[in-house]
Amino acid sequence: MFVTDDSIIKLDYLEPIRNYFTDSVKKTQGKTEYTLFVKDRHALIVIPAGEEYKTIDTVLAIVKSALEISLSRKDTFVAIGGGVITDLTAFASSIFKRGAQVEFISTTLLGMCDAAIGGKTGCDFDDFKNITGTFYPARKLYIFTGFLNSLSESEFRSGLAEVIKTALLFDEKLFELLKNDRKKILSHNPETLFAIVSRCVKAKSRIVQKDLTEKNQRMLLNFGHTFGHALESRAGLGKLSHGECVAWGISRALTLCDKLNLCSTKYKDDVCALLKDYGFTVSTVHPAFNDAEKILETMKNDKKNDSDKIRLILQNALCENIILEIPDDKILTALKD
Repeated sequence: MFVTDDSIIKLDYLEPIRNYFTDSVKKTQGKTEYTLFVKDRHALIVIPAGEEYKTIDTVLAIVKSALEISLSRKDTFVAIGGGVITDLTAFASSIFKRGAQVEFISTTLLGMCDAAIGGKTGCDFDDFKNITGTFYPARKLYIFTGFLNSLSESEFRSGLAEVIKTALLFDEKLFELLKNDRKKILSHNPETLFAIVSRCVKAKSRIVQKDLTEKNQRMLLNFGHTFGHALESRAGLGKLSHGECVAWGISRALTLCDKLNLCSTKYKDDVCALLKDYGFTVSTVHPAFNDAEKILETMKNDKKNDSDKIRLILQNALCENIILEIPDDKILTALKD
């Protein structure tokens, strides 16, 4: 069973799938309206595009469709799309008859460099980002960078935030590439994009293989995300791109590091300058939501916290990472002018 959304299905690369499946029926699961195509024992489910449809209703729509065509746990769910599609499809696959096969064809920079790698699945719930889900790695991941030419500028930049995060955490050469080859990156130079994706895949794969269920080293991958997810939730899921929120979150995390004397002001300024060069907001108050106390309140509900203090990924310098629990008053210093 193929799973994609109503934007991706229109791409030229998916013409063979469109031509194969012809008969369709409109269906509804909760608040999710979707289209199901069936031919022989194969199916295509097309769901609405967007973060607002990353819900349990959509997960159940996928499960319901699998039941309707009598899939077994030996059959395969194939997600074609970005992080929303792969997260939803893998979640559905992980709970369908206690675990069916799942494979990904990633179509976004965010998916290729981050979301499709490592087995995190899930959906949003009650305005909380990815609060429900499982760890369930895909059996296979296919990456074709030609898909990147179909992305909007906003979608492409969203993926770049995760590329920058990976460079800061693990890869000095990738950081230099981001600084020196900005024009090639923003003009979608094929060789440069392939180099970026390759380095990100290798970096994240090394971490995930050591720590699939995020007990220690994998926590580092959440750099910028505790601040970023709080902004994403408070602004209204889907209103800002994930990457825009993560980039702002990185700026807040490094500002906090600077205020706590964990890193140099120069390092913080250098990273914030790079983020600004790629068009990201690094101001203390993000224009989409300006209530520091409510951002902090949402950060407290982050699923990575184990105590009444907020756990954050911070840095001493490039590729020098630390995990600390930080008191509320210290965090507020990075959220207020």
